[in-house]
Amino acid sequence: MRLFQFTLLCLALFVQYRLWFGHNGVQDYSRLKAAVTSHHDTNAQLIKRNKVLKADIEDLKLGQEGVEERARNELGMIKPGETFIRVLPGRQ
Repeated sequence: MRLFQFTLLCLALFVQYRLWFGHNGVQDYSRLKAAVTSHHDTNAQLIKRNKVLKADIEDLKLGQEGVEERARNELGMIKPGETFIRVLPGRQ
């Protein structure tokens, strides 16, 4: 009977060790859960960026307003006869 109890105790300790420290144990689960959360956050940011880029592409495809806006903002272009006034923020 003593040998049987000792064997059960050893088996229980072995199973507990595998649960906490072994392959696919609690530590692996925690690490993988953190990685999945990180990937979900990254994917959410990329989805937002892709939506903005798709909106820009559609705007450029549909009309001249998008092209004109981009030329004004990024290249500093103005139409003939226009006056360009640039306001710089004051120092505080």
